[in-house]
Amino acid sequence: MAGQVGRLIRIGQWLNGNGFADFEHAFVYVGGGELVEAEPGGARLGPLTEYDGRPIRWSTGRFQLTEEQRQAVVTAARGYLGVPYSSADYFALAAHHFHLPVGVLIKAYVADSKHMICSQLVDQCYRDAGIQLFRDGRWPGYVTPADLANLIRP
Repeated sequence: MAGQVGRLIRIGQWLNGNGFADFEHAFVYVGGGELVEAEPGGARLGPLTEYDGRPIRWSTGRFQLTEEQRQAVVTAARGYLGVPYSSADYFALAAHHFHLPVGVLIKAYVADSKHMICSQLVDQCYRDAGIQLFRDGRWPGYVTPADLANLIRP
């Protein structure tokens, strides 16, 4: 992501232990040249062409999904349109990473606040489709764009 938001995400990922990763955004491709992405104005449907010329790391080939599973991910993504975004989730991720004693409160906040950052949206769409992307015991939603990029790294 460009601009101040991209820089803030990079800082948030650094605080979370991801270093200054080159990936600051994630989205779900829903077909027909469209994607669902969480942005500061809320989750939205947008054209894939907005990312022309930018490096994209695709999960194609990384996960062996059935057509039903793929459709379930797309359906889940479309169901999150309009869900608010919250940069506060990056602070929650950092607090979790540093094992701050507010962990239970933060976990509840992330789970109950009905908002998501982009990588949480992607992770949740897969979870809703019955697919667990991470098997490392992390709390649901505790995933950054860098975590997703590392997961599907070639």
